[in-house]
Amino acid sequence: MIKLSTKGRYGTRLMLNLALHYNEGKEAVVLKNISKEEDLSIRYLEQIIIPLKINRLVKSVRGAGGGYTLAKQPSEITLCEIVEVLEGACALVDCVEDPGSCERMTECATYEIWKEASEMLQNYFESKTLQDLIEIAKKKKQK
Repeated sequence: MIKLSTKGRYGTRLMLNLALHYNEGKEAVVLKNISKEEDLSIRYLEQIIIPLKINRLVKSVRGAGGGYTLAKQPSEITLCEIVEVLEGACALVDCVEDPGSCERMTECATYEIWKEASEMLQNYFESKTLQDLIEIAKKKKQK
């Protein structure tokens, strides 16, 4: 089974939480509040936020009312960006991103399958934004 780690899943939830607050017009959100709202460890969120900040998906706000906010509009941040920052490339196997990692590249028939599937996954994640997640979250709340 191929699956995202908790870092990728929780990081996406963190980003969705920031996006929801961003759309409500709130300046910044404290990680402690996100921890409560998402039922996630504050220590883990503190680790996850670092690469998101380094890669300019979030920014920190100092002072009273400080915390974290999105660095761009929710419609401008793709799931692919989030996953790549937290998990690495959207590839099913290493050889798709690094052909030098496998000695069998020239004769390996499965490489073509892994490459095509990885491209489909990457294209899908690139087509979905935090704004799309906001819309899904709103629909789920209405039920």
